[in-house]
Amino acid sequence: MKISMLRRTFLAAMVASFGVMSAGVAAAEKLKVAAIYTLPVEQQWISRIHKALNTAAERGDIEYSFSESVANTDYERVMREYAEQGMQLIVGEVFALERAARKVAKDYPETAFLMGSSFGPVAPNFSVFDNWIHEPSYLTGMVAGAATESNLIGMVGGYAIPEVNRLMHAFMDGARAVNPEVKFLVNFIDSWYDPPKAKESAFAMMDAGADVMYAERFGVSDAAVERGIKAIGNVIDTSGDYPGTIMASAIWHMEATVDKAVSQVAAGTFEAADYGQYSFMAYGGGSLVMDESLVDAETVAAVKAKETEILDGLFRVNVNDQRPVSDN
Repeated sequence: MKISMLRRTFLAAMVASFGVMSAGVAAAEKLKVAAIYTLPVEQQWISRIHKALNTAAERGDIEYSFSESVANTDYERVMREYAEQGMQLIVGEVFALERAARKVAKDYPETAFLMGSSFGPVAPNFSVFDNWIHEPSYLTGMVAGAATESNLIGMVGGYAIPEVNRLMHAFMDGARAVNPEVKFLVNFIDSWYDPPKAKESAFAMMDAGADVMYAERFGVSDAAVERGIKAIGNVIDTSGDYPGTIMASAIWHMEATVDKAVSQVAAGTFEAADYGQYSFMAYGGGSLVMDESLVDAETVAAVKAKETEILDGLFRVNVNDQRPVSDN
């Protein structure tokens, strides 16, 4: 009996020890990922990247660190610090500091970089991504074009960069597809986060006759609420914050992009590539949210039919990176 008990105790201890060792191995196998953001993680574009990385961390796939509100002058230093700390994948956005970021990547060829960028990848380790949500943007344009009674839509953007321009053009194309008479007022506030300035710009457009607003920036929907008109959202779903105002939104999902990069780094197969396609609707990187209580049934049906065509590869939304301008 004593021998049997001792044996069971020994085996139990071995199993427990093996479990601890296995847990340690699993923890050690977590990919070390860092993100560098030039704005707070609450900002809509950045919030989508942050959300996707947090999701991967919650699944246990990665160990996630991040720095937010990093000034452009400090960005290169922070990139180097993370690389020196042994981060295996560094994520961020480098639109205003392309040369510096690419120089860092060149100095750390064993580190994988996945950066929001207007330009292409560079071998062996600098990959790029962007929020290619022009497809759902087109669909929200259809909603707006059918809804406007004045045939004048206001559009307030941050900066006139390709990443913003293509979404605006897709929206405009969708609106024109259902309403050839529609016109647009377009303005850029030259800031990624200045709600008062965006709100002021929106009010000016409403004073000029715009009765639907494209809210590419925070502040526009607030103006729409105050004037009692409808708005279209972008990147995130803010309909809960503005009930009865946001008719539809083009949503960006960064999970497909992050998961692809993480899996490739983990497998040792990461290469410099353009990850833009993983923001397409077919990959689950983009989607449409529509408040059907604010949209007439005929428009809802038309939008859903066009969405199906996009997903089936039967309709391609045009990509136009040029700066959009107001109609005369």
